[in-house]
Amino acid sequence: MDSNPALCKAIANLIQTSPQRRITFAEYMDMVLYHPEHGYYSSNAVKIGFEGGDFFTSVHLGNDFGELLAEQFLQMWEILGQPDTFSLVEMGAGQGLLASHILNYCQQNYPNFFAALEYIIVEKSPSLKQEQQQTLQDFSVQWCDLEEITPNSITGCFFSNELVDALPVHQFILEVGELREIYVTTRGEGDIDFSPLPTFSSAAANLSFPSSFVEISGEPSTPRLAEYFDLVGIEITQGAYTDGYRSEINLAALDWLSIVADRLQCGYVLTIDYGYPASRYYNPRRSQGTLQCYYQHRHHDNPYVNIGQQDITAHVDFTALERWGDRCGLEKVGFTQQGLFLMALGLGTRIAALSHQEQSISQLLRRRESLHELLNPLGLGGFGVLVQSKGFKDKAISQSLKGLTVPE
Repeated sequence: MDSNPALCKAIANLIQTSPQRRITFAEYMDMVLYHPEHGYYSSNAVKIGFEGGDFFTSVHLGNDFGELLAEQFLQMWEILGQPDTFSLVEMGAGQGLLASHILNYCQQNYPNFFAALEYIIVEKSPSLKQEQQQTLQDFSVQWCDLEEITPNSITGCFFSNELVDALPVHQFILEVGELREIYVTTRGEGDIDFSPLPTFSSAAANLSFPSSFVEISGEPSTPRLAEYFDLVGIEITQGAYTDGYRSEINLAALDWLSIVADRLQCGYVLTIDYGYPASRYYNPRRSQGTLQCYYQHRHHDNPYVNIGQQDITAHVDFTALERWGDRCGLEKVGFTQQGLFLMALGLGTRIAALSHQEQSISQLLRRRESLHELLNPLGLGGFGVLVQSKGFKDKAISQSLKGLTVPE
Protein backbone atom coordinates (compact mmCIF):
# COMPACT_ATOMS: atom_id res chain seq x y z
CA MET A 1 0.00 0.00 0.00
CA ASP A 2 1.39 3.43 -1.02
CA SER A 3 1.23 6.47 1.23
CA ASN A 4 2.53 9.98 0.67
CA PRO A 5 5.66 10.22 2.89
CA ALA A 6 5.53 14.01 3.08
CA LEU A 7 1.90 13.90 4.24
CA CYS A 8 2.66 11.20 6.82
CA LYS A 9 5.48 13.36 8.16
CA ALA A 10 3.20 16.42 8.33
CA ILE A 11 0.59 14.44 10.27
CA ALA A 12 3.23 13.07 12.64
CA ASN A 13 4.56 16.60 13.24
CA LEU A 14 1.05 17.83 14.04
CA ILE A 15 0.61 14.98 16.53
CA GLN A 16 3.93 15.66 18.22
CA THR A 17 3.15 19.35 18.66
CA SER A 18 -0.42 18.79 19.87
CA PRO A 19 -1.47 18.58 23.54
CA GLN A 20 -1.07 14.98 24.79
CA ARG A 21 0.57 14.19 21.42
CA ARG A 22 -2.67 13.11 19.78
CA ILE A 23 -5.18 14.52 17.30
CA THR A 24 -8.85 13.75 16.77
CA PHE A 25 -9.76 11.51 13.86
CA ALA A 26 -11.47 14.56 12.34
CA GLU A 27 -8.15 16.41 12.35
CA TYR A 28 -6.44 13.36 10.84
CA MET A 29 -9.09 13.03 8.10
CA ASP A 30 -8.87 16.76 7.36
CA MET A 31 -5.10 16.47 6.91
CA VAL A 32 -5.37 13.36 4.75
CA LEU A 33 -7.97 14.86 2.42
CA TYR A 34 -7.32 18.62 2.51
CA HIS A 35 -3.68 19.32 3.49
CA PRO A 36 -2.82 22.33 1.28
CA GLU A 37 0.02 20.55 -0.52
CA HIS A 38 -0.30 16.83 0.00
CA GLY A 39 -3.96 16.11 0.78
CA TYR A 40 -5.93 13.78 -1.48
CA TYR A 41 -8.18 16.57 -2.77
CA SER A 42 -5.47 19.23 -2.80
CA SER A 43 -2.93 17.34 -4.91
CA ASN A 44 -3.15 15.52 -8.21
CA ALA A 45 -3.92 12.28 -6.36
CA VAL A 46 -7.71 12.68 -6.67
CA LYS A 47 -9.03 10.66 -9.59
CA ILE A 48 -12.73 10.61 -10.47
CA GLY A 49 -14.44 8.60 -13.17
CA PHE A 50 -14.56 5.13 -14.66
CA GLU A 51 -11.12 5.03 -16.27
CA GLY A 52 -8.40 4.93 -13.62
CA GLY A 53 -10.53 6.70 -11.03
CA ASP A 54 -11.07 5.88 -7.38
CA PHE A 55 -14.84 6.42 -7.60
CA PHE A 56 -17.53 7.79 -9.91
CA THR A 57 -20.68 9.84 -9.37
CA SER A 58 -24.05 10.27 -11.07
CA VAL A 59 -22.46 12.87 -13.33
CA HIS A 60 -20.27 10.26 -15.02
CA LEU A 61 -23.30 8.37 -16.36
CA GLY A 62 -24.11 11.05 -18.94
CA ASN A 63 -25.77 14.45 -19.15
CA ASP A 64 -29.16 13.36 -17.79
CA PHE A 65 -28.45 13.93 -14.11
CA GLY A 66 -27.39 17.54 -14.66
CA GLU A 67 -30.15 18.24 -17.18
CA LEU A 68 -32.86 16.99 -14.83
CA LEU A 69 -31.39 19.06 -12.00
CA ALA A 70 -31.58 22.03 -14.37
CA GLU A 71 -35.32 21.39 -14.75
CA GLN A 72 -35.65 21.67 -10.97
CA PHE A 73 -33.53 24.83 -10.82
CA LEU A 74 -35.72 26.34 -13.56
CA GLN A 75 -38.82 25.75 -11.45
CA MET A 76 -37.10 27.24 -8.39
CA TRP A 77 -36.40 30.38 -10.43
CA GLU A 78 -40.05 30.53 -11.48
CA ILE A 79 -41.29 30.08 -7.90
CA LEU A 80 -39.04 32.96 -6.83
CA GLY A 81 -40.72 35.17 -9.42
CA GLN A 82 -38.06 34.91 -12.14
CA PRO A 83 -35.57 37.33 -10.54
CA ASP A 84 -33.05 39.06 -12.81
CA THR A 85 -30.25 37.24 -10.97
CA PHE A 86 -30.65 33.64 -9.82
CA SER A 87 -27.50 32.37 -8.12
CA LEU A 88 -26.60 28.71 -8.39
CA VAL A 89 -23.87 27.95 -5.86
CA GLU A 90 -22.35 24.50 -6.45
CA MET A 91 -20.27 23.36 -3.48
CA GLY A 92 -17.66 20.78 -4.41
CA ALA A 93 -17.90 20.70 -8.19
CA GLY A 94 -15.62 17.77 -9.01
CA GLN A 95 -14.28 18.06 -12.54
CA GLY A 96 -16.87 20.67 -13.53
CA LEU A 97 -18.94 18.18 -15.51
CA LEU A 98 -22.18 18.77 -13.62
CA ALA A 99 -21.86 22.52 -14.08
CA SER A 100 -21.22 22.08 -17.81
CA HIS A 101 -24.27 19.81 -18.21
CA ILE A 102 -26.51 22.28 -16.35
CA LEU A 103 -25.24 25.36 -18.16
CA ASN A 104 -25.28 23.77 -21.63
CA TYR A 105 -28.84 22.53 -21.14
CA CYS A 106 -30.13 25.86 -19.87
CA GLN A 107 -28.39 27.78 -22.65
CA GLN A 108 -29.95 25.56 -25.32
CA ASN A 109 -33.43 25.18 -23.84
CA TYR A 110 -34.17 28.07 -21.47
CA PRO A 111 -32.39 31.21 -22.71
CA ASN A 112 -34.25 33.55 -20.34
CA PHE A 113 -33.31 31.43 -17.33
CA PHE A 114 -29.74 31.11 -18.61
CA ALA A 115 -29.50 34.91 -18.87
CA ALA A 116 -30.49 35.21 -15.22
CA LEU A 117 -28.05 32.56 -13.99
CA GLU A 118 -25.10 33.52 -11.84
CA TYR A 119 -23.08 30.31 -11.46
CA ILE A 120 -20.73 30.19 -8.47
CA ILE A 121 -18.45 27.29 -7.56
CA VAL A 122 -17.05 26.72 -4.08
CA GLU A 123 -14.05 24.39 -4.40
CA LYS A 124 -11.28 23.66 -1.89
CA SER A 125 -9.12 21.56 -4.23
CA PRO A 126 -6.64 23.57 -6.36
CA SER A 127 -6.24 20.72 -8.86
CA LEU A 128 -9.99 20.24 -9.30
CA LYS A 129 -10.51 24.01 -9.57
CA GLN A 130 -8.00 24.09 -12.41
CA GLU A 131 -9.82 21.24 -14.14
CA GLN A 132 -13.16 22.99 -13.66
CA GLN A 133 -11.84 26.20 -15.18
CA GLN A 134 -10.69 24.28 -18.24
CA THR A 135 -14.03 22.48 -18.60
CA LEU A 136 -16.10 25.65 -18.13
CA GLN A 137 -14.00 28.15 -20.07
CA ASP A 138 -16.92 28.91 -22.42
CA PHE A 139 -19.20 30.00 -19.58
CA SER A 140 -19.24 32.85 -17.09
CA VAL A 141 -18.50 31.13 -13.78
CA GLN A 142 -17.19 32.55 -10.50
CA TRP A 143 -15.02 30.70 -7.99
CA CYS A 144 -14.83 31.67 -4.33
CA ASP A 145 -14.66 30.32 -0.80
CA LEU A 146 -17.95 29.85 1.00
CA GLU A 147 -16.88 32.33 3.68
CA GLU A 148 -16.25 35.00 1.02
CA ILE A 149 -19.94 35.14 0.05
CA THR A 150 -21.64 38.11 1.70
CA PRO A 151 -24.13 37.14 4.42
CA ASN A 152 -27.79 37.21 3.41
CA SER A 153 -26.86 37.89 -0.24
CA ILE A 154 -27.85 34.82 -2.27
CA THR A 155 -31.20 34.53 -4.04
CA GLY A 156 -31.25 31.14 -5.69
CA CYS A 157 -29.96 27.72 -4.62
CA PHE A 158 -26.96 26.30 -2.82
CA PHE A 159 -26.50 22.71 -3.96
CA SER A 160 -24.08 19.83 -3.59
CA ASN A 161 -23.71 16.31 -4.94
CA GLU A 162 -21.59 14.00 -2.77
CA LEU A 163 -19.95 16.78 -0.78
CA VAL A 164 -21.04 16.22 2.82
CA ASP A 165 -19.80 12.61 2.87
CA ALA A 166 -16.23 13.88 2.39
CA LEU A 167 -16.27 16.35 5.30
CA PRO A 168 -14.00 15.27 8.20
CA VAL A 169 -15.81 13.31 10.91
CA HIS A 170 -15.11 12.67 14.57
CA GLN A 171 -15.10 9.02 15.56
CA PHE A 172 -16.29 7.70 18.89
CA ILE A 173 -16.40 4.40 20.72
CA LEU A 174 -18.44 3.27 23.72
CA GLU A 175 -16.40 1.99 26.64
CA VAL A 176 -18.11 0.80 29.83
CA GLY A 177 -21.23 2.65 28.75
CA GLU A 178 -19.43 5.97 28.28
CA LEU A 179 -18.89 8.02 25.15
CA ARG A 180 -15.20 8.15 24.30
CA GLU A 181 -13.52 9.83 21.36
CA ILE A 182 -11.06 8.08 19.05
CA TYR A 183 -7.74 9.88 18.62
CA VAL A 184 -4.82 9.23 16.29
CA THR A 185 -1.27 9.23 17.60
CA THR A 186 2.16 7.86 16.75
CA ARG A 187 3.43 4.57 18.05
CA GLY A 188 5.77 4.29 20.99
CA GLU A 189 6.09 7.90 22.19
CA GLY A 190 5.94 8.99 25.82
CA ASP A 191 3.82 7.40 28.52
CA ILE A 192 0.57 7.08 26.56
CA ASP A 193 -0.92 3.62 26.24
CA PHE A 194 -0.49 2.96 22.52
CA SER A 195 -2.41 -0.31 22.43
CA PRO A 196 -4.43 0.03 19.21
CA LEU A 197 -8.19 -0.12 19.43
CA PRO A 198 -10.00 -2.99 17.72
CA THR A 199 -10.86 -0.97 14.66
CA PHE A 200 -11.54 -2.79 11.47
CA SER A 201 -14.10 -5.29 10.30
CA SER A 202 -13.27 -8.53 8.53
CA ALA A 203 -13.41 -6.65 5.23
CA ALA A 204 -10.07 -5.10 6.12
CA ALA A 205 -8.67 -7.86 8.30
CA ASN A 206 -5.81 -8.34 5.86
CA LEU A 207 -4.82 -4.68 6.15
CA SER A 208 -2.53 -3.59 8.95
CA PHE A 209 -1.44 -0.30 10.48
CA PRO A 210 1.77 1.17 9.14
CA SER A 211 4.29 1.61 11.93
CA SER A 212 3.55 5.33 12.28
CA PHE A 213 -0.10 5.72 13.38
CA VAL A 214 -2.35 4.02 15.91
CA GLU A 215 -5.69 4.82 17.50
CA ILE A 216 -6.36 5.46 21.17
CA SER A 217 -9.48 6.54 23.01
CA GLY A 218 -9.93 9.41 25.40
CA GLU A 219 -12.35 11.95 26.76
CA PRO A 220 -14.36 13.73 24.05
CA SER A 221 -12.52 16.75 22.64
CA THR A 222 -15.67 18.87 22.72
CA PRO A 223 -19.06 18.76 24.47
CA ARG A 224 -20.61 19.10 21.00
CA LEU A 225 -20.22 15.33 20.52
CA ALA A 226 -22.65 14.53 23.32
CA GLU A 227 -24.88 17.44 22.30
CA TYR A 228 -25.07 15.99 18.80
CA PHE A 229 -27.02 13.00 20.06
CA ASP A 230 -29.47 15.30 21.81
CA LEU A 231 -29.92 17.05 18.45
CA VAL A 232 -30.75 13.86 16.56
CA GLY A 233 -32.68 12.16 19.37
CA ILE A 234 -30.39 9.17 19.96
CA GLU A 235 -29.65 7.88 23.47
CA ILE A 236 -26.24 6.52 22.60
CA THR A 237 -25.18 5.53 26.12
CA GLN A 238 -28.31 3.48 26.83
CA GLY A 239 -28.40 -0.30 27.06
CA ALA A 240 -29.17 -0.91 23.38
CA TYR A 241 -25.56 -0.09 22.52
CA THR A 242 -22.85 -2.53 23.57
CA ASP A 243 -19.27 -1.84 24.56
CA GLY A 244 -17.06 -1.44 21.51
CA TYR A 245 -19.80 0.20 19.45
CA ARG A 246 -18.17 2.85 17.25
CA SER A 247 -19.36 5.29 14.66
CA GLU A 248 -18.93 8.84 13.40
CA ILE A 249 -20.21 12.34 14.15
CA ASN A 250 -20.02 14.98 11.44
CA LEU A 251 -19.72 18.32 13.22
CA ALA A 252 -18.18 19.84 10.08
CA ALA A 253 -21.49 19.29 8.27
CA LEU A 254 -23.28 21.38 10.88
CA ASP A 255 -20.70 24.16 10.60
CA TRP A 256 -20.99 24.06 6.80
CA LEU A 257 -24.78 24.27 6.93
CA SER A 258 -24.62 27.21 9.35
CA ILE A 259 -22.56 29.20 6.83
CA VAL A 260 -24.83 28.25 3.92
CA ALA A 261 -27.94 29.33 5.85
CA ASP A 262 -26.27 32.61 6.78
CA ARG A 263 -25.41 33.40 3.13
CA LEU A 264 -28.84 32.52 1.73
CA GLN A 265 -31.36 35.33 1.64
CA CYS A 266 -34.17 33.62 -0.26
CA GLY A 267 -34.23 30.28 -1.99
CA TYR A 268 -33.15 26.70 -1.47
CA VAL A 269 -30.47 24.35 -0.22
CA LEU A 270 -30.35 21.06 -2.17
CA THR A 271 -28.17 18.29 -0.73
CA ILE A 272 -27.69 14.98 -2.56
CA ASP A 273 -25.60 12.29 -0.90
CA TYR A 274 -25.61 8.77 0.45
CA GLY A 275 -26.77 8.43 4.02
CA TYR A 276 -29.54 7.64 6.46
CA PRO A 277 -31.82 9.22 9.02
CA ALA A 278 -30.27 9.07 12.50
CA SER A 279 -32.34 6.07 13.60
CA ARG A 280 -30.77 3.98 10.82
CA TYR A 281 -27.34 5.57 10.98
CA TYR A 282 -26.96 4.76 14.67
CA ASN A 283 -28.74 1.41 14.60
CA PRO A 284 -27.16 -0.71 17.34
CA ARG A 285 -26.45 -3.41 14.77
CA ARG A 286 -24.34 -1.02 12.66
CA SER A 287 -21.64 -1.34 15.28
CA GLN A 288 -18.62 -0.23 13.23
CA GLY A 289 -19.98 2.93 11.65
CA THR A 290 -20.00 3.83 7.96
CA LEU A 291 -16.44 5.02 7.27
CA GLN A 292 -15.20 3.84 3.87
CA CYS A 293 -12.05 4.36 1.82
CA TYR A 294 -12.00 4.31 -1.98
CA TYR A 295 -8.93 3.44 -4.01
CA GLN A 296 -9.10 2.51 -7.69
CA HIS A 297 -12.80 1.55 -7.47
CA ARG A 298 -12.17 -0.76 -4.53
CA HIS A 299 -13.40 0.09 -1.07
CA HIS A 300 -12.33 -0.93 2.41
CA ASP A 301 -12.42 0.57 5.89
CA ASN A 302 -8.77 1.20 6.78
CA PRO A 303 -7.92 4.93 6.66
CA TYR A 304 -4.29 4.29 7.64
CA VAL A 305 -3.11 2.92 4.30
CA ASN A 306 -2.68 4.79 1.01
CA ILE A 307 -2.46 7.96 3.08
CA GLY A 308 -3.07 10.90 0.74
CA GLN A 309 -3.75 8.55 -2.16
CA GLN A 310 -7.30 7.40 -1.37
CA ASP A 311 -10.65 8.99 -0.64
CA ILE A 312 -12.18 8.67 2.83
CA THR A 313 -15.92 9.15 3.32
CA ALA A 314 -18.69 8.57 5.84
CA HIS A 315 -22.43 8.41 5.23
CA VAL A 316 -24.54 11.50 5.89
CA ASP A 317 -26.88 11.79 8.87
CA PHE A 318 -29.83 13.54 7.21
CA THR A 319 -31.66 13.96 10.52
CA ALA A 320 -28.79 16.14 11.73
CA LEU A 321 -28.95 18.31 8.60
CA GLU A 322 -32.71 18.71 8.94
CA ARG A 323 -32.71 19.61 12.63
CA TRP A 324 -29.62 21.79 12.53
CA GLY A 325 -31.01 23.53 9.47
CA ASP A 326 -34.17 24.29 11.42
CA ARG A 327 -32.05 25.97 14.11
CA CYS A 328 -30.34 28.02 11.38
CA GLY A 329 -33.58 29.23 9.85
CA LEU A 330 -33.81 26.63 7.09
CA GLU A 331 -37.21 25.03 6.64
CA LYS A 332 -37.38 21.42 5.46
CA VAL A 333 -39.17 21.33 2.11
CA GLY A 334 -38.84 17.59 1.57
CA PHE A 335 -36.66 14.50 1.64
CA THR A 336 -36.73 11.73 -0.93
CA GLN A 337 -34.55 9.21 -2.76
CA GLN A 338 -32.58 10.22 -5.83
CA GLY A 339 -34.37 7.69 -8.03
CA LEU A 340 -37.78 9.10 -7.14
CA PHE A 341 -36.51 12.66 -7.43
CA LEU A 342 -35.20 12.11 -10.96
CA MET A 343 -38.30 10.20 -12.05
CA ALA A 344 -40.46 13.11 -10.93
CA LEU A 345 -38.27 15.42 -13.02
CA GLY A 346 -38.69 13.34 -16.18
CA LEU A 347 -36.20 10.47 -16.13
CA GLY A 348 -38.97 7.96 -16.87
CA THR A 349 -39.89 9.89 -20.01
CA ARG A 350 -36.27 9.77 -21.13
CA ILE A 351 -36.12 6.01 -20.62
CA ALA A 352 -39.37 5.53 -22.59
CA ALA A 353 -38.04 7.68 -25.44
CA LEU A 354 -35.06 5.38 -25.99
CA SER A 355 -37.17 3.04 -28.13
CA HIS A 356 -37.75 5.86 -30.63
CA GLN A 357 -34.13 6.95 -31.00
CA GLU A 358 -32.05 6.09 -34.01
CA GLN A 359 -28.88 4.73 -32.47
CA SER A 360 -27.03 1.46 -32.65
CA ILE A 361 -28.17 -1.32 -30.34
CA SER A 362 -24.95 -1.08 -28.35
CA GLN A 363 -25.38 2.69 -27.87
CA LEU A 364 -29.00 2.30 -26.79
CA LEU A 365 -28.12 -0.46 -24.34
CA ARG A 366 -25.32 1.60 -22.80
CA ARG A 367 -27.58 4.62 -22.43
CA ARG A 368 -30.40 2.53 -21.00
CA GLU A 369 -28.00 0.98 -18.51
CA SER A 370 -26.77 4.43 -17.43
CA LEU A 371 -30.29 5.75 -16.90
CA HIS A 372 -31.27 2.69 -14.89
CA GLU A 373 -28.11 3.08 -12.79
CA LEU A 374 -29.39 6.50 -11.71
CA LEU A 375 -32.54 4.75 -10.44
CA ASN A 376 -30.97 1.71 -8.77
CA PRO A 377 -32.26 1.79 -5.16
CA LEU A 378 -29.21 -0.21 -4.02
CA GLY A 379 -26.87 2.31 -5.63
CA LEU A 380 -27.16 5.90 -6.81
CA GLY A 381 -30.96 5.77 -6.86
CA GLY A 382 -30.97 5.18 -3.12
CA PHE A 383 -29.07 8.38 -2.34
CA GLY A 384 -30.90 10.89 -0.19
CA VAL A 385 -32.14 14.21 -1.58
CA LEU A 386 -32.82 16.86 1.05
CA VAL A 387 -34.36 20.22 0.08
CA GLN A 388 -34.48 23.10 2.56
CA SER A 389 -35.63 26.68 2.03
CA LYS A 390 -35.32 30.14 3.53
CA GLY A 391 -37.02 33.47 3.05
CA PHE A 392 -40.43 32.35 1.81
CA LYS A 393 -43.44 34.19 3.18
CA ASP A 394 -45.85 31.66 1.69
CA LYS A 395 -45.03 28.27 3.18
CA ALA A 396 -47.13 26.39 0.60
CA ILE A 397 -45.22 27.87 -2.32
CA SER A 398 -41.89 26.74 -0.91
CA GLN A 399 -43.08 23.13 -0.82
CA SER A 400 -44.34 22.72 -4.38
CA LEU A 401 -41.18 21.47 -6.03
CA LYS A 402 -41.61 19.12 -8.97
CA GLY A 403 -38.80 16.80 -7.87
CA LEU A 404 -40.60 16.10 -4.60
CA THR A 405 -43.91 15.12 -6.17
CA VAL A 406 -44.85 11.47 -6.50
CA PRO A 407 -43.97 10.40 -10.09
CA GLU A 408 -46.88 9.01 -12.07
